[in-house]
Amino acid sequence: MTETTHTPTSPSRKAIRVEQDGPVLHVRLNPWGQDDVLGVAVLDELLHLLDDLHERPDIRILTLSSLGPDFCLGADRHEYQAALTVDPTGAALRRIADKAHRLCQALETTHAVTIARLHGRVVGAGLALASFCDLRAGADTCRFRMPEVGIGLPPAWGGAMGRLVSEAGAARIRELMLTCDVFDAATAQRIGLLHKSAPLDRLDEVVAAWTRPLVRRSPEALVLTKRMLAGYARADRTADASLLDSHLLTAHISHHRDPAGAR
Repeated sequence: MTETTHTPTSPSRKAIRVEQDGPVLHVRLNPWGQDDVLGVAVLDELLHLLDDLHERPDIRILTLSSLGPDFCLGADRHEYQAALTVDPTGAALRRIADKAHRLCQALETTHAVTIARLHGRVVGAGLALASFCDLRAGADTCRFRMPEVGIGLPPAWGGAMGRLVSEAGAARIRELMLTCDVFDAATAQRIGLLHKSAPLDRLDEVVAAWTRPLVRRSPEALVLTKRMLAGYARADRTADASLLDSHLLTAHISHHRDPAGAR
């Protein structure tokens, strides 16, 4: 297994850890055990990595996990506050929100089959990011939450509302978004946000059970199937306003000058 690097945040510290195992690329958030949040450095490195994959047909599968105690607690509210302080017009904040949208679209459209390996808490933007993966496995101890409405924000990060609705259904997502209730892995699996759940110490076995047969499939068949599925999903979202979500989120935060809802 070889480690590769992408857009380091400093000469010696990277926001993600990337390891290649043959045709499988393992991408791990929070390599330094700090806050489990999606800061700008993480967005930049993930975008750079996904852009590079266009020239890497040898990569067939991408797994996304975290080395921290939780998969992800959402967007980085401190960066939102800093962006507004530096630029009260909201333009800097809008650039961050646009990156989130581009990242989710890149994750949805990459040729590699994407697998989210979830553990701990999966909150807000973290759940949005995971929803754009093709397959999602979670530890049976996972806890999920969409807290945005409860803290005064529209759930607009990454333009994920349409994706969540298409994956789990409007009725279920409406309830969870409006109530901001915490829900467990069993509920997430029942409504389609998880495909499989397992005890944490067996989660890698679940992921491996997917990757082993996938690497034997025809690359062309996998790519075409992904394209077809994405096409049908988008056809089901003909009124999807996700392109406006980053502007909606920025306008709301800028108006209230309260970035606490970033998570």
